[in-house]
Amino acid sequence: MEKILTMENFETELAGMKSGETMLVDFWAPWCAPCRMQLPIVKQMAEDGYLVGTVNVSEQMELAGRLGVMNIPTLVVFKDGKEYQRFVGLQSRETLENAVK
Repeated sequence: MEKILTMENFETELAGMKSGETMLVDFWAPWCAPCRMQLPIVKQMAEDGYLVGTVNVSEQMELAGRLGVMNIPTLVVFKDGKEYQRFVGLQSRETLENAVK
């Protein structure tokens, strides 16, 4: 299951990552049609064992702004607690899996 990330828990979740571990973070909003298409892919990856977090930018504008998220969906891969790779727009599962491996 994906983790709901907020300003309150974001840093703690990143700090809790094991060495070499990756987390895919999906920045989305319920009113965004491409985001609604991306969300099932992200949720399935979480169910399949990938470390996944989601940030609802409508509720977490400060967090999205702090990370420079200007468009959604934005998917960010964090490795060892630091941003490793970023995608903007709808992405295939294959693209995302290759990024988190």
